[in-house]
Amino acid sequence: MTTTSVKHLIIGGGIIGCSTAYHLARNGESNVVLLERASLTEGATWHAAGLVGQLRSSRNTTRMLKRSVAMYDRLEAETGMAFDWKKVGSLRLAATQDRMLEAQRLTTMARSFDLEMETISPAEAKDLFPYIDETGLLGAAFIPSDGHVDPASLCQAIAAGARQHGADIRQGVEVLDFEVQDGRIRKVITSAGDYEAETVVMAAGMWSRELGAKLGIQMPACAVEHQYIVTEPLPDPDIVRKLPTLRDPERLVYYKPDAGGRLVVGGYEDDTLPFGDRGIPGAFVRQLLPDNLDRFAPLAELAAEVTPVLNEVGVRQVINGPIPYSADGDFVMGWAPGVDNLMMATGFLYGIAAGGGAGEMIAEWIVDGRPSLDLWPLDVRRFGPHHGTRAFMYPRAVEHYAHHYKMRYPGQEHESVRELRLSPLYQRLKGMGAVYGSKNGWERPLWFAPDGVEPVDQLGFLNPGWHAFAAEEHRAVREGVALIDQSSFAKFELIGPGAVDLLQRLAACNMDKPDGAVIYAQLCNEQGGIEADVTITRLGPQHFYIVTGSGFGTHDANWIGRHMPKDRSAHLIEATSARAVINICGPKARAVLESVCEGDVSPATFPFGTARDIIIGAAPVRAIRIGFVGELGWELHIPTEYSAHVYDTLWAAGQDHGIRNVGYRAIDSLRLEKGYLYWSGDISPDYTPIEAGLGFRVHLKSGGDFIGRKVLAQQKSDGVDRKLCTFVTPEKLPLYGGETVLAEGQTVSLATSAGFGHTVGQTILFGYLDRTHWERTDFEVEVFGKRTNIKRVEGRLYDPKNERLKA
Repeated sequence: MTTTSVKHLIIGGGIIGCSTAYHLARNGESNVVLLERASLTEGATWHAAGLVGQLRSSRNTTRMLKRSVAMYDRLEAETGMAFDWKKVGSLRLAATQDRMLEAQRLTTMARSFDLEMETISPAEAKDLFPYIDETGLLGAAFIPSDGHVDPASLCQAIAAGARQHGADIRQGVEVLDFEVQDGRIRKVITSAGDYEAETVVMAAGMWSRELGAKLGIQMPACAVEHQYIVTEPLPDPDIVRKLPTLRDPERLVYYKPDAGGRLVVGGYEDDTLPFGDRGIPGAFVRQLLPDNLDRFAPLAELAAEVTPVLNEVGVRQVINGPIPYSADGDFVMGWAPGVDNLMMATGFLYGIAAGGGAGEMIAEWIVDGRPSLDLWPLDVRRFGPHHGTRAFMYPRAVEHYAHHYKMRYPGQEHESVRELRLSPLYQRLKGMGAVYGSKNGWERPLWFAPDGVEPVDQLGFLNPGWHAFAAEEHRAVREGVALIDQSSFAKFELIGPGAVDLLQRLAACNMDKPDGAVIYAQLCNEQGGIEADVTITRLGPQHFYIVTGSGFGTHDANWIGRHMPKDRSAHLIEATSARAVINICGPKARAVLESVCEGDVSPATFPFGTARDIIIGAAPVRAIRIGFVGELGWELHIPTEYSAHVYDTLWAAGQDHGIRNVGYRAIDSLRLEKGYLYWSGDISPDYTPIEAGLGFRVHLKSGGDFIGRKVLAQQKSDGVDRKLCTFVTPEKLPLYGGETVLAEGQTVSLATSAGFGHTVGQTILFGYLDRTHWERTDFEVEVFGKRTNIKRVEGRLYDPKNERLKA
């Protein structure tokens, strides 16, 4: 067998693989080769329904999908190939009051994402889609730039464009295995010889899981069954031809006009079946699965309620095919942890809508090292080791599928595959009323139900029931003393003679501090954007302890790992399970701690921003004087086996002080008052520390030659063109992030975080403002279609001089 050397090797000839090849070649990359085991489109692309919708809950995912539409607008002229792109808009019906609130919230979100969307009346919806029965409808939302397309023709047009720009597409070539050495794919073994490539792109859709297994990767991508019907022609084909696509989430169904005056009608039912969980059967080329009309019948009945015409026309065809999915229902993109040259591009539930933009982002990621849009919600590094397992992924995918259109309130948690990663305090806190949520498999207390209240989350759009209980917990932290179980923190030990130099290269601040120093640090990329926001404690000359958020461990470890010295003079060790964490916080925290602690915890001996080993009861504890709530407190990092003892000791000692358990919902309101920021929301690779108001953590004089230094030095010297601002109103508003901030009726920002500050008595939101608006203080925020006056304020709202924090 021959060995072929290429620059970029793409595995998979569906829409994502073809789009990646197209954008790489179009951007001037040479030696781009795509391998397809059968013929193009013959996995899941050919039987996709073909809806192209743009709005998603993430601004940057929406922007990515907008780039798909922009590509589809120009592609026919570029390639000369038609693919039946119909930019007819999309309707989303609202049949209940909560659905109307949902539509208003989505409309507000779309405006902040610069996507045109409007809420309309039932009559206006019927004008756009005459076949609906508007009885009982309260309204609808309409996006004029959405549409639908013939998926197979679109994919062929993209492939033609890729070939025009020099990409080589080879069909009938099956990938059989890989050779991996020193964390890189050195060889891809195929039915037509071996390939060596600088970059390998995994765009194999539902086959990605099996190929990943050959690489030793638990791929968090899978497939489930999805059905839709194609009707016989409706009475007036001209009307059908002009229809927008339609989604009726209350009835769990969608509609797409089809050729010949027909309708495609599909939906998302309960208990769909996993596909390929025990291996994909046979070659499975351009194949469908047997019809399951018993499972589809309830959807058909619901569809007939809103479009009675379905009772008058027959069913021409039933399509039941496997569609790609993932462990959390979203895409799997980015550099694979553990395999340096493997780019993930799989798990695309709505690949037709995403295809154009996703291929563009993947190409940028490969060529530039990162995409022009921060795509954390889609980044493969959001997953933990359990996400790709059969026991977790398939039940969670089936649940996600069933909830595709079901009402999902802000903060609503998943129900499948729970109690996976448990703190040693889980049962204790559950017995004390903890209402649990899940983060990266960890069960974490959201809030605590008092006696007489059922420990079940109380959700809603306007005034969720949990809010009152979290407010009491908030006050306990501000006025007394509280314990918070934060064992889910991701934790790492960095050791070795090269550790200091590595951190000086990664962190924008000076990391060469004395032993016992606790350093809040941003790890930046070449553009100065914040790739990680971490707390680092120096334990010894060559020993550091790194703590980050529960969901960011894989991401942050991968960022550090990709910059490790080649001489192996530093080693990063996963330590999450080694230590539980109890945060004791509040103005009475010292009184409780010193009553059970062997050692001095006075401010002179144990000041803010330092760490010491102490004894609590009979347990050795690493105490770190820092926190995320803005009060006197310590993070107590405890060997796991001692954690229950430490908790019981503190709880008993705190009874005379009114000690309370506190959950993560209270943490959020506490940190908003203090102006503390959350990575992936307020700060991200899209924003620099200077723009985020963290310039005090950028040490140009004492710091090292850190990544992004040039950009940050220029920003410190010349100033920035945008900055993170704080807005407030005394009115209690139901804000959840993503809301539109306006000035004189024009969108100027969106809320990166929002909530109510129970101590300051104001609704608080953060958002980035361009320089042109910095002199203004009066703005508006749009909430569920209504606008409310807000004011921009300077500085932190609570304890601006850090007097309570450093008490």
